[in-house]
Amino acid sequence: VDMTVALAMKAAIGDVSRFDDPQKLVSYLGLNPSVRQSGPGPAYHGRITKQGRGHARGMLVEAAWAAARAPGPLRAFFLRVRARRGQHVAAVATARKLSVVVWHLLMKGESCAWARPSLHAKKLRDVELKAGSKAVRGQKGAAHAYNIKSHREEERRWVEQAEGAYARFVAGWNQRGPRKARTDAANEVRR
Repeated sequence: VDMTVALAMKAAIGDVSRFDDPQKLVSYLGLNPSVRQSGPGPAYHGRITKQGRGHARGMLVEAAWAAARAPGPLRAFFLRVRARRGQHVAAVATARKLSVVVWHLLMKGESCAWARPSLHAKKLRDVELKAGSKAVRGQKGAAHAYNIKSHREEERRWVEQAEGAYARFVAGWNQRGPRKARTDAANEVRR
């Protein structure tokens, strides 16, 4: 997420404490799936509702496409969903996941655990320079580490390890549970 998206999200969300849980923020941004259900029948989940902040939703989807190209757990999530549902659904699902991460980060007042420190420092320095801070030549600040190729590659390997850990963590997940348990439960409902 670059600073433009971060500032736009902060402007769209405002005070994050008005959202009790991350699902309320997801709903505010219109990234939650629509649900149709009548009586005790099954619920049918459809496309996202698109109710709420369209500009912020669009920026999150664009950030999700960028997250799909950069190493990290969000990329592993994108690839897992893309394998089942296609890349466009995966991008929206990643945007939804990103909005949940944003909620947690803003509520806790922390930085992302998977952020590359030198890239983060470079982005902050770029914002400072755009805001009018003077460029000081000859001094090496925190953002200088991003200019060192070996340092960038080391941080990239670290984030790739986090991506691999996430992929291994969710590799055995079966979203709907074992097939036998599903059919037994469905037969009891029909009786």
